[in-house]
Amino acid sequence: MGNSIFLAKFWGWYLLIFFLILSFNPKRIKQIFNDLKDQKFLIIFSFVAIIIGLLNVLFHNIWVLNYKLIITLIGWCALFFGLSLFMFPKPTVYWLKIINIRMVQVIYTLLFFLGIFLLNVAYNIVPL
Repeated sequence: MGNSIFLAKFWGWYLLIFFLILSFNPKRIKQIFNDLKDQKFLIIFSFVAIIIGLLNVLFHNIWVLNYKLIITLIGWCALFFGLSLFMFPKPTVYWLKIINIRMVQVIYTLLFFLGIFLLNVAYNIVPL
């Protein structure tokens, strides 16, 4: 199995699980934002995002206009958010709260469809 298919499965399942957890327990997102006020949690969260993003970028930095670009962009976004949370924690948390409050349903729905799309590519359920 190639890196692209593996990462399509990983990110597809991750996004789908993330969507389901937040759909059945929407209080979790408020809890995450409250936890971001704690510096210990913020540092651990940013390190995890940096590690996941960096690993994704190192193993899969493919800029081709298909599903591989989505995987690459997810890795770069994780790396960018991890670095910004670590270097500029207060402004980053502030902007994340603003974006989340205004576009929460759009973001979660987009993540759901993105996860379904990546799983479809990985498992070839509906041929494209």
